[in-house]
This record gives sequence, structure tokens and C-alpha cells, in this order.
Amino acid sequence: MPQTSTQTPRSLAEELYDAAICKLAAGDARGASDGFRASLEADPEFRDAAHGLIHALKNAGELDEAIAVTMQLIASDPDDVLAHTSLSILYQHKGMIAEAEAAATRAKLLDWKQQLRGTGE
Repeated sequence: MPQTSTQTPRSLAEELYDAAICKLAAGDARGASDGFRASLEADPEFRDAAHGLIHALKNAGELDEAIAVTMQLIASDPDDVLAHTSLSILYQHKGMIAEAEAAATRAKLLDWKQQLRGTGE
């Protein structure tokens, strides 16, 4: 889907994201992964697309790649509660229970910290 002259990178990313969400809802995890990647190409700062990509990769059974994407997200924003929660879920699916529990604890602590600061989402 080429960008039109009036379309911003974010609006293109959102359009691609919406199409990827529909593919994910229809059970096409691989197609959704491609859509989320395209969304991120249009706007690399669109974090919702990164979270969608993680979910789609998990559904496609690509756990190692999903973990890699999650780790990149955490590296860019160490306080992203959802990224730590996703990491915990991915580790659970791989049978890495100690790592999953550590990631879940980190997510919970970050959430409490955000609530105390009044920045919880």
C-alpha cells in the first residue's frame, strides 16, 4: 500500500495496523505478522504495531522471534509494562518458568510504580 502525498507515516502505519488486526482476528497470524512489520516500516515509533507483531508471532509459533522483538521493545522503553507481561507469556510458552516469573514480577513492579506516580495507563 503506497503512501499518498496527503498520508502521514503514522496514518499509513495505523491503516496497515488495522488491516493486520483483522488478519489476526481471522486467524491469519503469519499475514498479520507481515502487516505489523509493514506498519512498523511506515512508522518505527508505532509501539502498538510492535505489540501486535509480538502477539502475531506468538500465535504463529515463532516464539524466539517474538522474544527478540519483545526484548527490542524493552530496550527502547524499559518501563513498558505490556512488553514485560508479553515476555512472561512467551517464556511460559517455552517452558522457561523461572524467566517467566521474573518477567511477570518486573511487569507488576513497573505497574505499581506507574500507579504510584499517577502515570498508569
